[in-house]
Amino acid sequence: MTGLLNRTEAAPQHGDDPQSELEVAAVKSTWTREANALPPAGAEPRRSTATIRVVDVIRLIGSASAAIGLTSWLYFFALPLEGELGFTLISYGLFLLLFGTLTAFDENRPTVRDRLASVVMHSLAFLLLLALFSVVVYTVGRGLEPLGFLNFFTQDMSNAGPLDDLDRGGILHAVVGTLIMITIALILTIPLGILTAIFLTEYPSRFARFVRTIVEAMTALPSIVAGLFVYAIIVQFGLTRSGFAAACAITVMMLPIVVRSADVVLRLVPGNLKEAARALGASTWRTVWTVTMPTARSGLTTAVILGTARGIGETSPVLLTAGATTFFNFNPFSGPMTSLPLTTFTFVKSPELNFIARGFGTAAVLMVLVVVLFLIARAIGGRGPGQLSARQQRARTRASRDDDYRFRARDLGLTGSKQLALSSAPNSANRRARLWQRPAPSESRPEDAASPIAYEKD
Repeated sequence: MTGLLNRTEAAPQHGDDPQSELEVAAVKSTWTREANALPPAGAEPRRSTATIRVVDVIRLIGSASAAIGLTSWLYFFALPLEGELGFTLISYGLFLLLFGTLTAFDENRPTVRDRLASVVMHSLAFLLLLALFSVVVYTVGRGLEPLGFLNFFTQDMSNAGPLDDLDRGGILHAVVGTLIMITIALILTIPLGILTAIFLTEYPSRFARFVRTIVEAMTALPSIVAGLFVYAIIVQFGLTRSGFAAACAITVMMLPIVVRSADVVLRLVPGNLKEAARALGASTWRTVWTVTMPTARSGLTTAVILGTARGIGETSPVLLTAGATTFFNFNPFSGPMTSLPLTTFTFVKSPELNFIARGFGTAAVLMVLVVVLFLIARAIGGRGPGQLSARQQRARTRASRDDDYRFRARDLGLTGSKQLALSSAPNSANRRARLWQRPAPSESRPEDAASPIAYEKD
């Protein structure tokens, strides 16, 4: 600091001399460079949050073991406690406390907070996976016995009763009914949902805000209300219960999910892509069809999957609008029709053990069907923006080769009819190859450039 003051006093003080002003500016720039060159005091060392070290694993194992041991001591010796849930919660709380304490011995406060947050997030993810795994394992385990019979997948329940063994009857009628209902529901939901989402995103207005509010409110609509709504229409117009009526009720449940999810996805499309299309003269609908929807294709597929997962598991709307049956019905516009969730409910509520086992087997088949539909949807629209299939890549390569051929033929002076005759010749591939290797007119001989017909006769 003393050196800086001395340099200030030593600086020239000639106010009107241009040479003095230049010297003052040079001195000030020197002070700025020296000040910037000094390292910041107390700079925090750089830490890595993406790697898992051996010491972190040792802390996790040690903290978990100590927490379980301490909780066991509290439960069995120190305090009159009991219950599995309480044991788990106390163990987890002690685990976090011990892990944070061990981490604080070697790390600073931001690192301790980062490690604790990472442990909590991984614990929640593990809890969700554990719950999903438990449901799948329990359902498949309880329904494993009927899944071992082939008739369970090839017959209906028209000739089987509650007292019959598992070698009679099946759920094929429920599988067929579910596929018919969900197909009709998707045919109704996908265009309505995506068009509504496009309207909400591309045409903002007061009416669009009102529609968005209604859609958000319908997201939490109870399924029994949708079933009663469609059932009231059926009764009022004197229609009968059918698979189409159940599909309409399922559509009411799926539509707000698809609209809300698609609306969020479409609003995430970068605005500069739309602006580039508008700058090229594209209309709003052309921009949506060629820019917005291809960019958001993967997200739109996810929206359809979410709606399908909501609709395929509905029970009460199907019970009210389609009824329940034990035989095949391939006509969705006449007669009762059942579904896998409704058949599961019918089987499980029976006191017979065989029927209960059939119910768990039906639930397992329903889960497999949902996974298959999910994989099909991902295969259709799972590619991201700009990712082409093998067929599309071959078509793009072929179009680029044809364009290059056309440009070189134009440079050689071939007319449109001669280009067409050359491209449609039996050995057009060989001629294209020779034309590809043919030099441009500026590089060829004068007599060849003056007679482009010679290339055609070659």
